[in-house]
Amino acid sequence: MTSGRAGRGTMALVCAVLAFTAVPARAEPPELRQSAAAVAPVVHTAPVVHTAPVVHTRAGAVRGTAGEGYRTFDGIPYAAPPVGSLRWTSPHPARPWIGVRDATRPASACPQSAGEVPGGSTTEDCLYVNVTTPDAARPDRPRPVIVWVHGGGFTTGAGSSYDAHRLATRGNVVVVTLNYRLGALGFFAHGGLPGSGTFGLADQQAALRWVRANIGAFGGDRQNLTLAGESAGGFSVCAQLASPAAVGLFDRALIESGPCTGRADRPFAPSAVSLKAADANGKKLAKAVGCGVARHVVACLRRVSVARLLAAQDPDQRPAYATGLLPRDPNTALARGTVHHVPVLIGSNHDEGNGWAAGIIQAGTRITPANWPRTVADFLPDPAQAPTVARAYPVTETNGGPVLGAVIGDSNYTCPTLQTGTLLAAHVPLWRYEFADEHAPPLTPAPTPFPLGAPHASELTYLFDLGGRPRTMTPAQHRLADTMIDYWSGFARTGNPNTPNTPTWPAGSVQSLAPDHTGPTNTTAIAHHCSLWNTVP
Repeated sequence: MTSGRAGRGTMALVCAVLAFTAVPARAEPPELRQSAAAVAPVVHTAPVVHTAPVVHTRAGAVRGTAGEGYRTFDGIPYAAPPVGSLRWTSPHPARPWIGVRDATRPASACPQSAGEVPGGSTTEDCLYVNVTTPDAARPDRPRPVIVWVHGGGFTTGAGSSYDAHRLATRGNVVVVTLNYRLGALGFFAHGGLPGSGTFGLADQQAALRWVRANIGAFGGDRQNLTLAGESAGGFSVCAQLASPAAVGLFDRALIESGPCTGRADRPFAPSAVSLKAADANGKKLAKAVGCGVARHVVACLRRVSVARLLAAQDPDQRPAYATGLLPRDPNTALARGTVHHVPVLIGSNHDEGNGWAAGIIQAGTRITPANWPRTVADFLPDPAQAPTVARAYPVTETNGGPVLGAVIGDSNYTCPTLQTGTLLAAHVPLWRYEFADEHAPPLTPAPTPFPLGAPHASELTYLFDLGGRPRTMTPAQHRLADTMIDYWSGFARTGNPNTPNTPTWPAGSVQSLAPDHTGPTNTTAIAHHCSLWNTVP
């Protein structure tokens, strides 16, 4: 973090907002962690009476569940449990099994505090995938594959939070959701430890290799794989685009609210950290759990309980660059053009910052015209820019929350996403969107001090039944959900989101996604003051 008021002071405010955000940013305390699936446990649609489907993977057979027009296979291991001496090692192959393995329920989420996962998790045996496939998909009639990487600030989340049956059936695609190591167990670094700072990213690559090797048996096209994710999952896609080790593992990339140009001094959006900084965080963790002066620090840490590691870990978790898996910060790799040249669909939400702003207001901050310049200074890398920003975002006695949300969202998400798109467009086919449903269904039942519009992660309910249940939508919102699924699956199928049944999405423009008002817009940069944010340090 930077020095001055934009450093730890900002992070303290970040911590105050997670009761309102659907997929957490970094630095939330456990008691405030709540994500899109926090409102309900994972509940998969109960089958009518169908024969339980069996698929033969390379490691063994799995028996799943049949739904109306789709099949699900949950809790399939893609790597060996990273326990004992395998804690903080690159993922090892899963051990084959004899007989038919039950795949009717998700496996445990990776270790995390309570929040999205009710009660949290301390189970390191967590490297599993879930597969949802439409009935029409067969080995002799393969369908495009979407591999979904969940968000959650690299500290929370689970693949099983995303019920993908609507995406699979309407989109006629196979959807794979995955778990990967989180927090200190996923991103711990220590001098001389192979894989330092990138174990979670290595898990994602292992899952992609599993998909390439096995998805044909589920009716997926192993030669047509789209890597997709939101928030920290979206930034994970950025990291994989920049990782030499990911060459050949996916054919398209879909990034939701995870700009590749994320920076540590913009703490609401995900980003990477240098290996040097990750090593420093590793030393702090070792000291906090009593291993700082051990002769063999990593061996000592491998004996520490998961619960103790979770309690001691830095809440600000990020993957490390200057590593074997991630030689460059994705931001730098993108600027140099050293990313995999695959088609990319990328976008953000119109009101990304409103969830955080609502939490800050609820935590007791009152914004007035008099204190606005001082308040906004806490959210800028350079507080000296506060007067300029305050003039561009005028505050009245009644609009402080939404204006703060605009500052957070524009500076951390919308403008960096547009910048990411500009850099990508020089090298790859690119499609951009902005999700703009100003009445998007709330992701949690928590009351808010002002309407949130289309905040961070609100687009997810249009693609998935989060936590296993759909949100209440109007007919126009249902039509938008269908349109978005058509766009997403069209992109997965051909690299172009346009389909015969959707409004035209012109290349080169930003497609605004709103109920009954979907179409191109060229005013996004102006509406979000990107000329300002592109010059603010």
